[in-house]
Amino acid sequence: MKILIADDHELFRDGLRHVLEQLGEGITVVQASDYHEALEVAESEADIDIVLMDLAMPGMPWGEGLQALRERLPTNIPIIVLSASDDRRHVLQAVNLGAAGFIPKTSSSRVMLSALKLVLSGGVYLPPALLEQTSASAAYADSPGAPFGVENATSFLTPRQREVLSLLGQGKSNKEIARVLQLAEGTVKLHVTAILKALNVNNRTRAVVAASQLGLTSPDNASYP
Repeated sequence: MKILIADDHELFRDGLRHVLEQLGEGITVVQASDYHEALEVAESEADIDIVLMDLAMPGMPWGEGLQALRERLPTNIPIIVLSASDDRRHVLQAVNLGAAGFIPKTSSSRVMLSALKLVLSGGVYLPPALLEQTSASAAYADSPGAPFGVENATSFLTPRQREVLSLLGQGKSNKEIARVLQLAEGTVKLHVTAILKALNVNNRTRAVVAASQLGLTSPDNASYP
């Protein structure tokens, strides 16, 4: 597995590389110290499996840099933001720009590794505090690109799709949802597609935030480390 680490602090990159070695053998790490280097690596390295990137790097504003990196990479390559900031507005803007997860740099190595495994399995990792209904609702309402009329949209979902959305809100992958609901994974994929369309969102990460806005997630039951 090849992992791109993009961060302007060499000491942090080296420390993260040692943490990633705990994922097992066969880990290859490539590094970038700013947005321009990250974009060059994204173009030159065709077999990257996942990207871990800081927001505050030289080269360009982080929103522009994240969007450019997302456009350079295949859609199936997840980008996880690692940031010293856990400002909800930053988290939600990163989600809107295509991030598959957001890990505060204050997280322990155990949390970080669990979050990476979750994302690599097709799940979503967001700071658990964001998924608390009251705070998430207020933050999400202010975020750019938030779905309009989310509560009304869910009235078009079937009971089974609401169950799938609830499990999406816990960050679970399609395989995990299929196991919990005793469905074929292909059936879960169809439900997820219908849910994204109903909520007017274009990725499962934003569906997770929408689920938290609706109170369909429970931090006690979520599949977060």
